[in-house]
Amino acid sequence: MTSTMESPNASSVGTGEAATLEGFLSGIATRAFRFAETGLRHREDARDVVQDAMTKMLAYRDRPASEWTPLFWSILRSRIVDAQRRGVLRLRWLSPHGDEQQSVDWTDPGADPSRSHEGQEAWQHIVAALRRLPRRQREAFGLRIFEELDVATTARAMGCSEGAVKTHLSRAREALQKQLEDFR
Repeated sequence: MTSTMESPNASSVGTGEAATLEGFLSGIATRAFRFAETGLRHREDARDVVQDAMTKMLAYRDRPASEWTPLFWSILRSRIVDAQRRGVLRLRWLSPHGDEQQSVDWTDPGADPSRSHEGQEAWQHIVAALRRLPRRQREAFGLRIFEELDVATTARAMGCSEGAVKTHLSRAREALQKQLEDFR
């Protein structure tokens, strides 16, 4: 499954439902990894959690394709919370040998160096601001804004009411706006 996470998004995930569960998982892998990495702050742990969530999804192969999206995000979110609770990640994050200096390179490789640097710098500020958010606000923001899930699907994935999703999202936006206003 590791090779699946490095493949580009399948076009069927963003425009409609994937024909197979494998197609769905390959299309959502990159976004799931980014979501997990933001929550866990460690690339290897994020890969492990995403792979675990994808493996768990295989048990739900017979479910209708319309249920896959909220089910997957719910499983992934649960795996992230479990990993955070174990505390192993916090120790690794604080160790001097951690890879915190390693930046995530999601910018366009064809851009000129100054634009590439500006894009990386902007993304680093956004990720840092997201990491300072409380977990539920970060989850609501990631699922609603980055994954473009609707409120009802986000609520099912997070295991809360639609009103709670709206509240978490509103608070996340306010906090991010305050944290990023100096960067503009």
